[in-house]
Amino acid sequence: MKNMLVLAAGMAVSFGVWSKTELFGQLQDIKVDNAKAELGKRLFFDSRLSGNSTLSCASCHQPEYGYANPEAMGPAYTGSKGFRNVPTLINTVYKKVWFHDGRIGTNLNDVTRENITEDWLMNMDMRLMQERLKQDPVYVEMFKAAGYGEPSNGGVRNAIPEYLKTLTSSSSPFDKGELSQQGKKGLALFTGKAGCSECHHGPLLSDGLSHNTGVPENVDIFLDPLRHQTFIAFNMFMGNENYMGLKRDVGAHVQTHKADGSDLGKFFTPTLRELKYTAPYMHNGLMQTLEEVVEFYNQGGWPDSNKDERIRPLNLNTQEQAELVAFLNSLSGEPLTTEKHVWTEGGYTYQLIKDWRTSKN
Repeated sequence: MKNMLVLAAGMAVSFGVWSKTELFGQLQDIKVDNAKAELGKRLFFDSRLSGNSTLSCASCHQPEYGYANPEAMGPAYTGSKGFRNVPTLINTVYKKVWFHDGRIGTNLNDVTRENITEDWLMNMDMRLMQERLKQDPVYVEMFKAAGYGEPSNGGVRNAIPEYLKTLTSSSSPFDKGELSQQGKKGLALFTGKAGCSECHHGPLLSDGLSHNTGVPENVDIFLDPLRHQTFIAFNMFMGNENYMGLKRDVGAHVQTHKADGSDLGKFFTPTLRELKYTAPYMHNGLMQTLEEVVEFYNQGGWPDSNKDERIRPLNLNTQEQAELVAFLNSLSGEPLTTEKHVWTEGGYTYQLIKDWRTSKN
């Protein structure tokens, strides 16, 4: 079903030189191969895709949290911890770049490979993964049904993205033109006084670009030895300068490596769709509620020499802040799923692992 971003009945609003359609547009229909998507779903919830069979894709991207994670910073492979917030996978098929730093801008096939093989994420040798899958008769049949032949690495890298095609926004109040009066006022602020739409526009309400908005560092990265060792290893691998002495997450600097450091602390604009389910917020999970996020931007962010010049105090009063939050909440529809993702086949249990450190399969 197309998610038309339409105004509530009777609203006729012009946003400067932008028309409503030009500013937000619509999410296009996506054709899904059901056999491939069903295979991709089984793979998504299968912890055997990680090196020691403790993590599935769903261990981090949990359905009940909008395929994000309720922790400020995500889990990681045994013996390490993550140093960034887990982004939602809802609507990820529409994106052009992935990860908070935008380090992959090719396709979801490559994103899937990165997450499965990266040593601090799932740490899987894909040759071993292929052999594990070949030993499961259910997978043997599903790969055949999906047209991949026998279980293969390439099949995995294509089937999981096919499942992700099914994770698109449900119809939100904003999509259906059912904004409350408070939400309508919030929309006017979003596109006007608050200036949110300068970066949050298009069907995903994201410009797909990186910005430094003055988000402070999450000091747990540096105080928790397991997070810090992951942070150091990542920055070393990405070729970042002075990786042992870094006191901030460099963000999109991994792509541009500007000598003057003016790109430090830039992160890609996140989608605002379904954000009601995906707290906490920001690339490092520092903010627990939308009220905190709005207050942060109302204050003009935190001091940062690289901060985007458009980030400045908004001077919104308490009522206006509440209206803006009401609009942001209108961008989320019903949860995508209410089914319990636990099932048993062939002696193996497939489930969402809520505490991967102690759960047993």
